[in-house]
Amino acid sequence: MKTLASAVMLALGLSTSVGLAADLSVKAPPAPAAPAPSPWDVAFGGAMMNDYNFRGISQSALKPSLYAYSELRYNVTSTLQFYYGNSMESIDFANRAAAEVDFYGGMRPTFGPLALDVGGWYYWYPDGQDFPGIVPAGTAFGTPNITCANLFVGFNSACNAAKGDQSFWEVYGKATYTFNDYVALTGDVFYDPSWLNSGAPGTYASGILKLTAPGTWLPSGIGAYLSGEGGYYWLGTTDAFYGNIKLPSYATWNVGLGFTWKVFTLDLRYYDTNLSKSNCDVLTGDQNPTFSASNVSSINPSGFGSAWCGAMFVAKFSADLTVASNLK
Repeated sequence: MKTLASAVMLALGLSTSVGLAADLSVKAPPAPAAPAPSPWDVAFGGAMMNDYNFRGISQSALKPSLYAYSELRYNVTSTLQFYYGNSMESIDFANRAAAEVDFYGGMRPTFGPLALDVGGWYYWYPDGQDFPGIVPAGTAFGTPNITCANLFVGFNSACNAAKGDQSFWEVYGKATYTFNDYVALTGDVFYDPSWLNSGAPGTYASGILKLTAPGTWLPSGIGAYLSGEGGYYWLGTTDAFYGNIKLPSYATWNVGLGFTWKVFTLDLRYYDTNLSKSNCDVLTGDQNPTFSASNVSSINPSGFGSAWCGAMFVAKFSADLTVASNLK
């Protein structure tokens, strides 16, 4: 009997212990959850290129240029991002501005395969000089103090006009539809009320097609793409400083092949426009134009021409990083 009682007591004790252990395991506090990722991020990078081409026109007088940028991003949700950025490019402008410094910001909402980008951009060109466009006495044009009728011509010419302040702002909208891992199509439009502070409004619109190569086509870690853009710039009439002339609107296009590895990209691209050398001189104020009687027109009586808007090949090597992806 004592043996049976002891066995019963032992069984009850074990049962109670197991029950207590079960209660303890159920009531144990859960492991702390992983912290949510920060909605803030910073993108930054830079590039070297043999020419800074902007919408078909050289901004660096067909010479090498450097570029750097930083961009602060706030991800409201996985499908909505706000951003603010700054960038700087080395340039060679007719007014001898020191550089191009950009301030921009906007938002990027996405709807499945459709990504939108809406914002504003300010182009600042500090330390420019005013060149009023007065023909000096004793030149081939003969009569002193005649204001140029064309926009602005180079410093080595007999006549030029360029505002010291050519800074301007624009607003823009972009839409990119990604069909799959290999094909994406972008449409964009930009509007500026006074292009290069000339008084002439400008609207630029373009379409971009990008084809990304399958990863199996190249060695591991190497990516490649082919992209092309066709665009048109509608330009209006300048203010009195530039003679109240109607600026020439123009078409531009580019096609290029790019290679990527980690954070680096090598982009090899061909650019061209339908601008004549005469009209290119009107838009750029090339410091070293060439003269031809065939260049003379109502908006370019000087007869000077520029090669800054013609066919050109641009090689660009860049690096792009983000704090969230590359520095953690």
